[in-house]
Amino acid sequence: MRLLIVGTLGGQLTIASKIAMDKGASVTHADSNDQALAVLRSGRGADLLMVDVALDIRDRLDAERIHVPIVACGVTNDARAAVKAIHAGAKEYIPLPPDPELIAAVLAAVTDDNREMIYRDDAMASVVKLAQQIAGSDASVLITGESGTGKEVLARYVHSRSQRAKKPFITVNCAAIPENLLESELFGHEKGAFTGALGRRIGKFEEANGGTLLLDEISEMDVRLQAKLLRAIQERVIDRVGGAKPVPVDIRIIATSNRVLTDAVRAGTFREDLMFRLNVVNLKIPPLRERPADIGELATHFIKKYSEANGLAVRPLSVDARRALNTARWPGNVRELENTLHRAVLLSSGAEIGVDGILSPDGARLDAARGTGIAEQAAMAAEQVTRSLVGRTVAEVERDLILETLKHCLGNRTHAANILGISIRTLRNKLNEYSADGAPIPPPHGGEMRGAA
Repeated sequence: MRLLIVGTLGGQLTIASKIAMDKGASVTHADSNDQALAVLRSGRGADLLMVDVALDIRDRLDAERIHVPIVACGVTNDARAAVKAIHAGAKEYIPLPPDPELIAAVLAAVTDDNREMIYRDDAMASVVKLAQQIAGSDASVLITGESGTGKEVLARYVHSRSQRAKKPFITVNCAAIPENLLESELFGHEKGAFTGALGRRIGKFEEANGGTLLLDEISEMDVRLQAKLLRAIQERVIDRVGGAKPVPVDIRIIATSNRVLTDAVRAGTFREDLMFRLNVVNLKIPPLRERPADIGELATHFIKKYSEANGLAVRPLSVDARRALNTARWPGNVRELENTLHRAVLLSSGAEIGVDGILSPDGARLDAARGTGIAEQAAMAAEQVTRSLVGRTVAEVERDLILETLKHCLGNRTHAANILGISIRTLRNKLNEYSADGAPIPPPHGGEMRGAA
């Protein structure tokens, strides 16, 4: 566990760093956002940031396309502070002065995300068994499945059981980084290589040297960059942008995709030779609705995880709450289930987590629509849709559908694009078009509406 602590909070974070080191974490300390960014640019990297909640480093990380989980720390100890920090993009909120047990629980939660697979259903058990069989090799792995099924968790599971387990596990979200910046993100750049390159930055290939590089949503990578990626995988050397000589690297490649790559090959948006190079082993994760036995197991895990991380008593699910979880369709899969239970842990009261605490992102009860028969619900919904469409243009309907879907996904562009059946680039182009027309665009992390995509 590589922990980067940012800020001081009157010395409280220094105390937190000592506790983390006692728990086995490798800790680097930075007094400011600038110092933290210098550490991250250098290639030393971090698995987790523990940050003074007042520093608001998220925007700086997003601007430089640096993706690291954040735990916010502050002196306020209440549920509102926790919810506010999480909405701002933090993974957890830790009240200070630091409690050793709480910090240990947070570190354990991040470590568990990296190493453990929670499952009971036979459909998932067969996937995990195959992952165990190939983990010890250096073969490239392609993990496929719908958004939110746990592709990155499975990738970390494979890494943790490989011969590279003690080396870095580095992730790159190919869908979240504009194509003109992705080359620099992967391969690094030299000072002056392009406008804004104020110094050398080590890319993810070098940062992952000796370990594993996860290329998340590989199907979204521009076809021109795929040629350079293929060379890097085949020859085990990379060229920094603006660099004068090749740099050798020793890494294992794991890629994920929520699309069918053979379809992308036929469409001419993905290189067939690269697909074959990546797809030595394919691990296909079924959606949560096709592995119902996992729902209860995962729910118990998430309740325990977020109760301990927030210093709360672990409470069981009521019978009605468990029934509501088991009958939901979970279009967002495990990620949606996790977010639902996270909210329930923070906002529920009483000895049990009741059905009133099992809420959708918009605050409605998960079982609220089950008061009438399925046929009646379908008829009512169809009538409402018909009425809402009459007299409107196709462009207007499309705009509202895209914005409402994005709002439902709490601003998650990749999730929204997957639900809509369009590419992430098409979604971004549409959002830029709507923003130019003055429409409020839901930002990532469920924050306030803003006029840009």
